[in-house]
Amino acid sequence: MSKLTLEMAKKILAQHTTEEHLFHHAAAVSAAMGAMAEAYGEDKEHWAAIGWLHDVDYEKYPNEHCHHVRELLEAEGVEEDDIKSIISHGYGITTDEVEPHTNLEKSLFAVDELTGIIQAYALMRPERMDGMAVKSLKKKYKDKKFAAKCNREIINRGIENLGMDLGKVMEYCIKGMQEHHEEIGL
Repeated sequence: MSKLTLEMAKKILAQHTTEEHLFHHAAAVSAAMGAMAEAYGEDKEHWAAIGWLHDVDYEKYPNEHCHHVRELLEAEGVEEDDIKSIISHGYGITTDEVEPHTNLEKSLFAVDELTGIIQAYALMRPERMDGMAVKSLKKKYKDKKFAAKCNREIINRGIENLGMDLGKVMEYCIKGMQEHHEEIGL
């Protein structure tokens, strides 16, 4: 088994996903994870690859999300630690198999839903991601009717577990998503 790269992650996801919005979400989470890796001084490409693959089983198994990650990724030679990291983003939501413990796992749990709010906010702005400020994003975040399908309870639990300020995590996510706005569709 070799270390998961972003190129490998993109090839693997393409084998199990066809819906464009899922690729945009994968790109958003990947970009946010890359920025979080930089914040922790970790391997940006590796964290981005984990973000890209985090919903690998979602399209085929939406009602059993995170329960088929292992079978899909073991067949591709993905390392056990990476598989566990991906499964951990569903902890307490779709599975209780792997609790997020590492900074990578905690970051993935925290940014997954948060990127949805950022994407929704970008879509309503004429300038999309360009010039997005944490202060204005926080206002949208507080409005429970805005991007209502993005579960703030899960985001807050993730942020708390991460031990980082919400505004700081938003800042990293915005930065990462701005760098990859075209791939995200923004």
